[in-house]
Amino acid sequence: MLKSYLKIAWRNLLKNKVFSFINISGLAIGISACFIILLFIQDELSYDRFNEKADRIVRVVFKSSVNGGKINEPFVMPPVAQTMKNDYPEVEEATRIRTYGNPKVSYGDKTFQNGSFAYVDSNFFKVFTIPLLRGDASTALQQPNRIVITEETAKKYFGNEDPIGKVLKFYNGTSLYTVTGVIDKIPANAHFHFDMLGSMSSMQEAREQNWMVSNYFTYLVLSKGYDYKKLEAKLPAMVEKYMGPQIVSEMGMSLSQFRTKGNELGFSLEPLTDIHLHSDGHSEMEPGGNVQYLYVFGVVAIFMLLIACVNFVNLSTASASKRAKEVGVRKVMGSLRHDLIWQFLLESLMVTVIALILSIILAQLALPVFNDLAGKNLVLGFNAKTILSLLALTFLVGLLAGTYPAFFLSSFKPVVVLKSRLLQGKMSVILRKGLVVFQFLISVGLMIGTITVYQQLKYIQNKQLGYDKDQLLVLNNSWALGKNEQVFKEQLLKDARVLNVTTSAYKPVGPSYSNNTMIYPDGKDNLVTRMLRYDIDEQYIPTMGMHILAGRNFAKTFSTDSTGIIINEAAANAFGWGKDAVGHVVTYANYNGKQKKEFTVIGVVKNFNFRSLHEAITPLVMVLQPQWGLIIKVKGRDVSGLLAAMKKQWAKFNTDEPFDYVFMDELYSKTYIVEQKTGRILNIFAALTICVACLGLFGLSTFTAEQRAREIGIRKVLGASVGQITNMLSREFIKLVLFACFIAFPLSYWIMHQWLEEFAYRVPISWWAFLIAAFVAISIALATVSFQAIKAALMNPVKSLKME
Repeated sequence: MLKSYLKIAWRNLLKNKVFSFINISGLAIGISACFIILLFIQDELSYDRFNEKADRIVRVVFKSSVNGGKINEPFVMPPVAQTMKNDYPEVEEATRIRTYGNPKVSYGDKTFQNGSFAYVDSNFFKVFTIPLLRGDASTALQQPNRIVITEETAKKYFGNEDPIGKVLKFYNGTSLYTVTGVIDKIPANAHFHFDMLGSMSSMQEAREQNWMVSNYFTYLVLSKGYDYKKLEAKLPAMVEKYMGPQIVSEMGMSLSQFRTKGNELGFSLEPLTDIHLHSDGHSEMEPGGNVQYLYVFGVVAIFMLLIACVNFVNLSTASASKRAKEVGVRKVMGSLRHDLIWQFLLESLMVTVIALILSIILAQLALPVFNDLAGKNLVLGFNAKTILSLLALTFLVGLLAGTYPAFFLSSFKPVVVLKSRLLQGKMSVILRKGLVVFQFLISVGLMIGTITVYQQLKYIQNKQLGYDKDQLLVLNNSWALGKNEQVFKEQLLKDARVLNVTTSAYKPVGPSYSNNTMIYPDGKDNLVTRMLRYDIDEQYIPTMGMHILAGRNFAKTFSTDSTGIIINEAAANAFGWGKDAVGHVVTYANYNGKQKKEFTVIGVVKNFNFRSLHEAITPLVMVLQPQWGLIIKVKGRDVSGLLAAMKKQWAKFNTDEPFDYVFMDELYSKTYIVEQKTGRILNIFAALTICVACLGLFGLSTFTAEQRAREIGIRKVLGASVGQITNMLSREFIKLVLFACFIAFPLSYWIMHQWLEEFAYRVPISWWAFLIAAFVAISIALATVSFQAIKAALMNPVKSLKME
């Protein structure tokens, strides 16, 4: 019986080549897209789960609100880890990470500066599952000035020599670190990556009981089965006990007085496995993902698969008349209804299996392109779990696409169909129309979403940021020139291709130095505000193209500018000064809150975006104390020639550092790389969805033209024109597309409004985006249907009437 079913299924596939092609290709595109998106989602959800204790690890987050300025930082104070380990028995381990950039490292006569470095506690490897290839994990980082490096770093520094016991020089030889361990690469699906891990005991600051500085990413391992929310509820008592006395000492008020003024501070806990997708991304060690985009891609994958299934259902029910006599004869010959149901389901499964094989090939071909777009390294591997998942998906899609047609076709009564009286039921027609509406609802929605994403990305690229990001050249490692940095700067200023140069390591975009400073306006300790501080020189503001709104810029002619300060509009408004900020005095405390210094406001700079456009502009101050780092404003012509001259001049200083530069606009673009990739991926999937929907529409229009061939022939004989017949056949489908647009518009508006809410600065949703989506959908549908309609209208009526 099974063999008979398979033969009949195969013959039907060959007999109806057009419909078979539409069903198989639609399902293949849908399944391959589903594969790729599921691989992407699986990879995003796998972050940090390689750790054996992943379900028990939480990170401590510092949260506060001071004079309206909200702080949500993933790093906390040095003593938090040990305090929580001592005070709470449910905390089994507590470890810290202190990032330290890319320091200059020397070994022998070789110098390097392209490896990321972090200080970690000695129990780091007890918390995170990162096995050592060489060395003892329990003792490798116990002593000061010890370091564990990756195998790749070891080969780069030492070649084939044994790295254990080798001594690396840091910071121009002022610090020596002995290699005590070698690890493999930190897994790609971790939320941090470092090439070198130094012992935390090397840092004096890490041993201080200072609750006023927060630079330490702190992780806890909790007891098995313990609910971290219970520990979180205990943290206010820790704040009261340990932070309270230092607040009294620094601010001259108790914690309760601090809170009565509307301020708040405390800690929360964040599960390790939530960091990549659920963290707000601000001040993270690396950019994370966005769980909202996973929902979007997941829904797109499901809808693409459903649209392919809809094609199958539509074409199967629409072509019922072709199978009606077959069903009638089989029932007369003794076939039971459940036998027919199994036959039609088997046909559906056969189509799905063929589509599955084709989809695997398509997915394999498309995966490199997707990896390039998404910045991933996904691989379509075939293990037992994958194979079972594919089989389950095939079975599910086969049932989803074939169940209704199977029950519908097997329900025909032999007496009716053998007398050629089969009529399409009203419910069957309504279902087909509803499914066409569903297909184009999704297609129109995706087009509106794609247009809105494009508009927002364009807005981001063209927004007035408060500074000019174009033609700004950044030299991050100019510190390597030492005393020659000023000489190099003066030589650049003599070049006609250079407009200006400033000395500062502070950039409003991309990786940048940052200092959070406690600011007391007018010396009032009870009005403290924590904000970002830029250390700049007098050329920073003109070089960056910023604008002074009140007062003046720093100038060499004013010796008092060493105690002068420039604030942004947000700071002036936060202090309640508005346009009258110049002349006010502020006191700021250094990074550990121990030293205070008074400054006089000499100018107010126009607000500029120094964080992502997801965030509103917050208060910021600038002080005249340049350290290192060069930002160069260049003219638009002969930039390559200027770079070559700079590289040549750099080499003359005999520094071990390579000439390394980046343009500010490139850093800006990288800030929104996630949104850019999402936009490109949405474009592709929107196009594929429309393609699959049009395949189904093409099949339905083909069948409609065949079914109404006799009617078309009679109308032509009676004088109907080709245009009238084309209009008659197309009108019904265009109505369905218009109805789909009517439903899609409000849904799309609501969804895109929610997405845009993530940006502090955003575009309004344009009305013309809806018109374009509707126009494209109608045009594509009309082109698809008209092809078959015109073909039917041009047919010789004699042939169609003979055929009937």
